[in-house]
Amino acid sequence: MRRGDMLNRLESGALRNRLEAVYGPDADAAALRLRDLVLEYAGIFPCGADTETLLFSTPGRTELGGNHTDHQRGHALAASVNLDTIACVSPNGSRTIRIKSRSHRMAEVDLDDLSVHPEETGSSPSLVRGVAARLTELGFPIGGFDAYTTTRVLRGSGLSSSAAFEVLVCTIMNSLFCGGALSPIQLAQAGQYAENVYFGKPCGLLDQMACASGGVVAADFADPAAPAARQVRVDLAGLGYALCIVDTCASHADLTEDYAAIPREMGEVAAFFGQEVLGQVTEEQLLAQLDAVRSACGDRAVLRALHFFRDDRRVLRQREALEAGDFAAFLHCVRQSGRSSFMYLQNVSNYRDSRVQPVAVLLAAAEGLLEGEGACRVHGGGFAGTIQAFVPLEKLDRFVSGMEAAAGAGNCHVLTIRGAGSVLLVD
Repeated sequence: MRRGDMLNRLESGALRNRLEAVYGPDADAAALRLRDLVLEYAGIFPCGADTETLLFSTPGRTELGGNHTDHQRGHALAASVNLDTIACVSPNGSRTIRIKSRSHRMAEVDLDDLSVHPEETGSSPSLVRGVAARLTELGFPIGGFDAYTTTRVLRGSGLSSSAAFEVLVCTIMNSLFCGGALSPIQLAQAGQYAENVYFGKPCGLLDQMACASGGVVAADFADPAAPAARQVRVDLAGLGYALCIVDTCASHADLTEDYAAIPREMGEVAAFFGQEVLGQVTEEQLLAQLDAVRSACGDRAVLRALHFFRDDRRVLRQREALEAGDFAAFLHCVRQSGRSSFMYLQNVSNYRDSRVQPVAVLLAAAEGLLEGEGACRVHGGGFAGTIQAFVPLEKLDRFVSGMEAAAGAGNCHVLTIRGAGSVLLVD
């Protein structure tokens, strides 16, 4: 659509039905936000009223079950949420991709050089280059484009701001250069490839899959080349609950090794049995040789392996509970998962400084406010970031005010599950 026409249609409400399919009752607010995005784009990139312009949206995600199970080819449960990253995009007819995010420097990638650049590790350009490289390997003729993005996905919150960005870039390229041929799982795999190989983070596939697919996704990663996924219908409000994410505001800057140690130690236990990942091993095998594995791998690795086996089985019970409408059973699993993460996975505190345990403190505050109802757990990678809570609606106002007293004003976020995954909103 021409940029001038798009602005007119956003301002007149002519795109409301299309936006309502993604944003529901927030469609009008989304139109205003998208209009501002288009206007800001024009301040970054040269364009006119006739410039071909497209709008995209990719949601963040919340992990509902399976803490650090995806990278071991286990099961996991996740949902997309109503916080998203949006992009205004125009093809530029060149061999250069330029992406400017509101709060970041321009990411500029030459498509004639898609090799890994070590100096880009951990940066946005590495993700763009990695996605372009992967889609090029798949045989798609990727070309240049200009994009301006803004996001409401909280950074460092366990809501997967990096996965949302990767999948957004994949979706843009899929629409512009691949004829929409890539499935949500293929988009997710391209994003994971970029994060693993170019960005330098050994993540699993769950985050990208939830961002790409939308809704609640039950995933089985036993076959990494073709992971299985099924949608699970969940109406939290209809069940009488709200989903809250509480941000510790703690820094992730020095936690890379803490995150990397989890898949590494799980892999060491798997290697003891001649396997690559724990999904190829059983808990019975581990328990039968417990002393030998402890000697070879250490106690923390053993505890983390036990967490994997038990949380992996728990995901299946969670999915079955949701499909049966038994939310009490689902919440019981959430509480068990949180306990396992704290005791066995040990990703609630890093134990380097006993005075700094923000996740543990917020979990204690949340449990006190819930008074035995609902459930709470560490959310995402752990160590810093966020906690997740399922809060009875009648307790919601008190819970939010209590958690903001503990975590700071504006740090308790009430989210909803978004049915749409990564999408081309307007073309």
